[in-house]
Amino acid sequence: MSKKIIALVPAAGIGARARRPSTAAILKPDLPKQYELLNGLPMLRLSVMAMLADPRIHQVRVIVSPTDTWVERALAGLERVIWRPVGGATRADTVYNGLQDWQPQEDEWVVVHDAARPGLPAQALQRLIDQCLAHNQGGILAIPIPDTVKRATVEEPPRISQTVPREALWLAQTPQMFKAVALQAALQQAKEQGFVVTDEASAMEQQGYQPLLVQGDPRNFKVTWPHDFQLLEKWL
Repeated sequence: MSKKIIALVPAAGIGARARRPSTAAILKPDLPKQYELLNGLPMLRLSVMAMLADPRIHQVRVIVSPTDTWVERALAGLERVIWRPVGGATRADTVYNGLQDWQPQEDEWVVVHDAARPGLPAQALQRLIDQCLAHNQGGILAIPIPDTVKRATVEEPPRISQTVPREALWLAQTPQMFKAVALQAALQQAKEQGFVVTDEASAMEQQGYQPLLVQGDPRNFKVTWPHDFQLLEKWL
């Protein structure tokens, strides 16, 4: 394996929308969602373990807030894993700071994965890495939209303004894999231009890239709302 691949997991946020009425939430009301327990393990640990499932991942770098006091215990004992307290105000800032802290070389790849997607199947990660390396091009996991899509009006209550053709629409997931130096430059350009980055692919698209779409998995959904914890525990 000649291509060095580093996984980067941004975990500097608090995930306020996902707060659930749990014992941990009551005892530690400031506990970020990535440290909530799923079947007895912190969600962040499960997401990191999902990245470690592919031996081609040389190292997992978890990027946390400078004030984080939970990460050391959550990741204790995991090999090929380090954590860095250089997280920023936004996800894009955190990823960029993580890349700056790492200082990748020209031929190295980065695989960015959400801390709130612990259900990533090993086969999906393998597909992404296989496709990106085979085509020497960055790409993301995504799933085609199966449902009819409606565009809403802006006023309250919302009403349907249009039915949107779904044939070419996909829901983006993570991991998202790119040449690390190229992503670093794209995020820097986005910051300088005031472009709002919603995921790594959007930063690359802004620079003219057309990332690959690689078939994802429904189990790889992002924990966003309180009821998502219960659903994910059933998957796991």
